[in-house]
Amino acid sequence: MRNSLFIFLVGLLISLSSCRNDFEFESSKGGLTFSKDTVYLDTVFTNIGSSTYRLKVYNKSDADISIPNIQLGKGVNSKYRMMIDGLTGEDGTDDGTIGDGKIFNDVELLAKDSMFIFIEVTSDVASANPTDFLYTDQINFIHGNGEIQKVELVTLIQDAYFIYPQRSGVDDDFIYETVNFGVNDDAENVIAVGSNLDHADPTNGDEYTWGNTKPYVVYGYAFVPDGETLTVNPGARVHFHANSGLVIGKNAVLKINGGLSTTEALENEVIFEGDRLEPEFSNVPGQWGAIINYSTSTENYINHLTIKNATIGILSQNLATITDTATPYLKIQNSQIYDCSNFGLLARKSNVEGTNLVINNAGQATLACTYGGTYNFTHCTFNNNWSSSNQVAVLVNNNLETNDAIYVKDLVAANFNNCIIYGGNQVEMILDNVQSDTVTTLFNYKFNHCLIRFNNINNQFTSNPLYQFTTDSIHYINCSIATNSSTFNPKFEDESLNQLWLSEDLNLPNDSSFATLYPFDINNNDRTTSTDLGAYQFVP
Repeated sequence: MRNSLFIFLVGLLISLSSCRNDFEFESSKGGLTFSKDTVYLDTVFTNIGSSTYRLKVYNKSDADISIPNIQLGKGVNSKYRMMIDGLTGEDGTDDGTIGDGKIFNDVELLAKDSMFIFIEVTSDVASANPTDFLYTDQINFIHGNGEIQKVELVTLIQDAYFIYPQRSGVDDDFIYETVNFGVNDDAENVIAVGSNLDHADPTNGDEYTWGNTKPYVVYGYAFVPDGETLTVNPGARVHFHANSGLVIGKNAVLKINGGLSTTEALENEVIFEGDRLEPEFSNVPGQWGAIINYSTSTENYINHLTIKNATIGILSQNLATITDTATPYLKIQNSQIYDCSNFGLLARKSNVEGTNLVINNAGQATLACTYGGTYNFTHCTFNNNWSSSNQVAVLVNNNLETNDAIYVKDLVAANFNNCIIYGGNQVEMILDNVQSDTVTTLFNYKFNHCLIRFNNINNQFTSNPLYQFTTDSIHYINCSIATNSSTFNPKFEDESLNQLWLSEDLNLPNDSSFATLYPFDINNNDRTTSTDLGAYQFVP
């Protein structure tokens, strides 16, 4: 037994000795290969850190090597920083010198093996090339024989106006500025982290006029208080950080004056989206909060606005009980809302008018007219292909359910004229009429010459008085009901890319009086001679 144990131990020592010989590193002499010869870090805003990008380095030789030096070309002055094997520099520290991801010595790499280098950048626009705003550097791999291999680094630095809440306090003991949005029906103040806009901000100038000279980046909620007007000019680009948005106070005004664009650059369109500029984030829902309109002014106006990737594109809500008016509190036209994690447009006891409006894909509903109010939509396209059986394109109700009770308000009107209501589910329109035991609540709705995706599976809606498409001529006027994907399919160009223009002429019944009232579609195509439903006129 002892002899067997002795032989085993000797064998183990020989094995370990053999392994140690396998890891004798020799100084590298070049010949590394890389996953890419140039690392493009996508556009970042000035002084805002980028996402992390990676470079893979391969040692395809039969030797275990030690690379004497890996460093950024601009050394400790570079705006880029790296991490290799979990370290940020020669001494593995962030001490303000060579430990800040700039310079690495004696980096070991086994034979036939690879390693990752993680790269980030934070730079101001002043450090970029003034002609193209590109900030560049390179990673230099300096070998023992003096050979240098290089991988280029390139990123576009974009200057911007920054709107953010002030912070008071020191270290971890600080608080952010908050804004009071007003009082709700329960006499409670509605408060969130944010900042009041300023007529004379020392950095951004007049924050009540957003132009197109530089993009705007918003942290927290930017608040337009009572008595003020926010004007957004053609071509403005506004980027919202996570949990950020724009709030219009009860007695404030929002005017978005976008215009028709003639090039793919959308030079006159106003665009609201998240602040992640990498291509892989271009269609990711829920990156920021919402545009919240508490205003009861009849001057609120939106034209040629594209909203992308919000939680709720627009929330139009009256915080306190008001008298209904014939004039809408929000008019929105020639606009698009895409890829919202909850709602595209959510209205609560509000008054909204929409024409040439396109809303595509939302986690709950692209359009939700809730808790009563007055709503008029003409030549609009509402489509929802969200991958959930619970989503719809259009929801209309007169109630608000809380943990304690269900509250109801008059649905004065919900009118849809020459609209398309479509999507991937069998039923893409839900009407929900709740009546109290004591008071009769209005529930007025009308669909006039609309295309509606509605398949009455198992006859579950047959006896429901809200969905009598063929016999109810008061609420449904000459509508086309798509009971399956082959009947009355609008055949959009590509829903997944938010291209909801028609690839074929629909040739469905329409009300020409509304085509006369709104003679041009969202792209300024004439619709008076041959009218199509929805926001887009078919163009061969």
